[in-house]
Formats: sequence, C-alpha cells, structure tokens
Amino acid sequence: MNELDRRLHAFRPDLADARLKGKTDARRYETGRGGRVCVPVLDVKSAPRPDAGIDTQLLMGDAVTVFEEAEGFAWVQAERDSYVGYISSAGLDHHASSATHVVVAPRTFVYREPDMKKPSTACLSIGSLVDITGSATTRGTDYCLLDTGEAIVATHLQPVGEAASDFVSVTEMLEYTPYLWGGTSAFGIDCSGLVQLTMRIAGRDVLRDTDMQARSVGEVLDIGDELTGLARGDLVFWKGHVAIMLDSENVIHANGHTMMVSSEPLREAVDRIGYLYGLPTGFRRP
Repeated sequence: MNELDRRLHAFRPDLADARLKGKTDARRYETGRGGRVCVPVLDVKSAPRPDAGIDTQLLMGDAVTVFEEAEGFAWVQAERDSYVGYISSAGLDHHASSATHVVVAPRTFVYREPDMKKPSTACLSIGSLVDITGSATTRGTDYCLLDTGEAIVATHLQPVGEAASDFVSVTEMLEYTPYLWGGTSAFGIDCSGLVQLTMRIAGRDVLRDTDMQARSVGEVLDIGDELTGLARGDLVFWKGHVAIMLDSENVIHANGHTMMVSSEPLREAVDRIGYLYGLPTGFRRP
C-alpha cells in the first residue's frame, strides 16, 4: 500500500478513518462524528498526554471529525486542513451549530453583555468562528450577540464567506505576535501558522506545515541568487521555515530569532538563517 502522511490521514494500527479502508491496514475503521471547538485555542498534540508536544492548534468554532474519545482526549481530524492529532475532549462541543461570522481583528473580547464596561468572559483570536444570533447598540458601539447573550464588538467580525483583499495586510496586523512552535493564533504563532492564518482571512485555505506549503501553495518562482523578481505576497522557503515578502526587498515572518512576528530585509534574513540552516530552498507566488 502507498505510504500515507500521518499528519493528513487518520490511521493507527488499531483504528483508522473508514475512508482509508483498502489504503491502510487497521483492526477497525470508523466513520467518525462531528464536533466543533468550544474554547478560544485548542492544542493539537502528537499523543494523548498532557506533556506531548504541540503540532498545531485549532481555534474557536473550527470543525473536526472525532474518531475516538478516551481518558480525556479525542483523536480528531480538522475539517479545514485535514490535520490529525489529539485534543482535550473538554474543548469539544458535539452539538454546536455552524458559524456565521469570523473574527478579523487580531484579538477581540467576548463581553458578558453588550457593554465594553462590563466584564469579559473570553478573548478570541483572529480566525475564530462564532454563531451570531442578534445585535445591540450601547453608547454608540454596535455589538453582535451570541445565543448566550454574550457580545462581541461588531467591527471585529465579518460574515463567513467574505474575505480580506490582501493577506499581507492581515499579516502586518500581527507583527509583534509572540512566536510559539505549533501556534496558529494571535496569542502565539509559528512561521507556517502565520501563512495559513492570514491567507485564511483572505479567503484561501492552505495546508498547515512548511513542507506542505512549499509543495502546494501557488506557483513556483525561478529566483536566482540575486533574489530579484520577488513581489509583495511571495513566499520564501527554507528547510523548515517560511517568510512572506512585504515588498521586493523585505520579509515578515514568525521566527525564533526575535521570538515574534517581525520584519527585516530579505538579504539579512538569508545571511542569518543560512549560517545554521542553509540558503532558501524555494520561492512561490500564491
């Protein structure tokens, strides 16, 4: 049988996605059942243990297929990018309705009621999905209401299906966000998570990890050692890293050097990264 990528296909020796029957061997196969994330950020781990590393994260409202729940963990596959891993069962709602709106501000508060002077109950990242059931205005500020009566500032949301015109402008809003390995939110993010999140807000879903993006996003560019011909929005790949061109000479990326999302001249990034990890391995135009 062909070797499948375990990050994108749900299979183990004891259990596998029913869609993989005939493609991989398992003792049993399950269709799985739906669920949605009901907490602001939910870690996706490599194993069902609290001390397991974070592979990626899901955000409020993200849909998943659940293949197994045991001892406080669920083995799931994300609907948006097909990523497979283990999450805390406490972060799942099996009865949640589909979302109507997406958060487009870097971060936003959920208020107990439609009044910014009242206590907040949560803070959501850009990219989070919510189901809006009503509206209210308090002292000139418009709010969108959840079915719980909680409220979010209306200008921080847009209807699902609408999209930003420029994903790089979304990226610029996230400058100075702390670096977090496996992070996909405005509370902490890594290099490929930044590409995935900001392109999502611009209406395009892409795969999660750097190697996946280097094979699949847009078209390959033939860029020589002079690093000329690059434009805003182009992606620069190294082994295990990706940066976004701000213009023909500068990049923005989540990186372990500054431990945040930061911008710098591309040539400086190439020299610094090359010392340890080599030269860029490819360039792509979304």
